[in-house]
Amino acid sequence: MKKIIKKILFIGLIIFLLMQLYQPTRNESFEQDITGNFTKVYNVPKNVEIILRTSCYDCHSDNTNYPWYSYIQPVRFFMDGHINEGKKELNFNEFGNYSNRKQENKLDRIKKQIKKDEMPLKSYTLIHRNAILSTTQKREILDWINKIEDSISSQN
Repeated sequence: MKKIIKKILFIGLIIFLLMQLYQPTRNESFEQDITGNFTKVYNVPKNVEIILRTSCYDCHSDNTNYPWYSYIQPVRFFMDGHINEGKKELNFNEFGNYSNRKQENKLDRIKKQIKKDEMPLKSYTLIHRNAILSTTQKREILDWINKIEDSISSQN
């Protein structure tokens, strides 16, 4: 019985080590067209931009700040899944390329998710404690989004 357990552990270790050889491309874009970037399209106030970069941009932009543990598989696999899903839902680097209607919908979703404490994800804030939004930060974002929505509506 002990030999079987040792073999299983050895095979598991070999598989784990082989998994480390797979390091997919990182979500880091050094050459980007910044004209579509959310912060350039709407001239985001510095305080709101800092909040968004700290709490949202790792999963919702073309540039993720990867922590040390992102080099370990299968952790990286799960991180990439979150990042890809996040960018599919909302990419702050592409925001200016969205239609006005899509921008309005995205801003409305951001507001709803912030109000319900759905974003940032609990799995993200578990490790990234600085990404947790305080009541003041939520209010700053929500107030600013309300102003932006008004300007988008007036363009229609």
